[in-house]
Parts: sequence; structure tokens; C-alpha cells
Amino acid sequence: MTNGPNRILDELAKLMTDAAGAAQGVRKEVETAGRAQIERLLNSMDLVKREEFDAVRDMAVRAREENDALSARLAALEARLGEPEAAATPKSAPDGPSM
Repeated sequence: MTNGPNRILDELAKLMTDAAGAAQGVRKEVETAGRAQIERLLNSMDLVKREEFDAVRDMAVRAREENDALSARLAALEARLGEPEAAATPKSAPDGPSM
């Protein structure tokens, strides 16, 4: 009868090992299904990919730099021409006590 309890424990250990393997398989299935669902959800949203965002950001930075360079060039040209815009604007009266 010494073989009886050992056999029961062996069968129980085998059952637990099989259950752990089945649980791991179920976990992988749930992860795969969850990832697929999240991917479908993200694809249905109007989101941009990181690469596209970085490309547009780089374009904006270059445009800003070009705009700054053109602004500086325009200011230099206006300074050479004697700033006609500054002369065309009326000067305001100095602030002082009014009676």
C-alpha cells in the first residue's frame, strides 16, 4: 500500500503541471486577442505614427528657422532703406500733465 499515496501524489503533480501549461496557453491566447483588439482600436482612431510626427516637426522647425532668417533679412533691408514704415507712423505726444 505504500505505492497508493505516492501514486496519488504523482497523479496530482501531473494534473497540476498540465493545468499550469493550459493556463499559460490561455494567457497567451488572451494576450494575442487583446493586442489584436487594441491594434484595431488604434487603427480606427485618427492617430499619427511617431515617424510621421517627427517628420512634420522637423519640417516645422526648418520653416521657423527660414522664417526667422527671412525676418532678419527684411529688417536689414528696411534698415538700409531708412525704415520707411517707422517714418510713416505718427509719433504720439509725450506723456505729461495735461491741464
